[in-house]
Amino acid sequence: MKLYYAPGACSLAAHIMLNETGLPHELVQVNLKEKKTADGRDYTAINPRGAVPALEVSPGVILTQNVAVLTYIGQQSDNKAFHPTPDTIEFYRLLEAVGFCEDVHSAIGALFAPDVPHVTREKLLVLIKRRLAQVEAQLASGTNGYLLPVGFTQADALMAVILNWTGPLKIDISAYPKAVALRTTVFGRPAAQKALKEEGLIS
Repeated sequence: MKLYYAPGACSLAAHIMLNETGLPHELVQVNLKEKKTADGRDYTAINPRGAVPALEVSPGVILTQNVAVLTYIGQQSDNKAFHPTPDTIEFYRLLEAVGFCEDVHSAIGALFAPDVPHVTREKLLVLIKRRLAQVEAQLASGTNGYLLPVGFTQADALMAVILNWTGPLKIDISAYPKAVALRTTVFGRPAAQKALKEEGLIS
């Protein structure tokens, strides 16, 4: 498999999961502003939407969108938490959790847009606080510190990556201790530390 990624972007979740599963893979960095791969190819020829992640699962066969990419990676692993049996409630709960992550992604990620007007930022912060409260409530409803009863899954990897954006965006999330703990726990995992090093985010 070949993962197209940008350092620290939501593709980091797929990178973490590839490391978690031990599946063989190749990494290709993408410059999202220029829509070019590190070797100079036009990235929109790989993913016409120009976003990451994109996962080449076999020559010329590309998956995009976190819900598809993360589910695919999980289905190739032997970890039952990562690949619940299709058509079971556990399978749909995993999709639901990844979908919820994308709701949080949309809210927080919007602040990365250049020159966000102050009034727009304030409105986005209201939405972000509502989403963070929902994350906190979901974590509080369980007993293991993760989004699902089975423990760590792709959804937690994605949520941790999204929560990590609050640092550079200067969003204080100290009022959401369970969310902070999830981020800390996920990034403490060896697979996440390896991914951060491979993306040049830590030494």
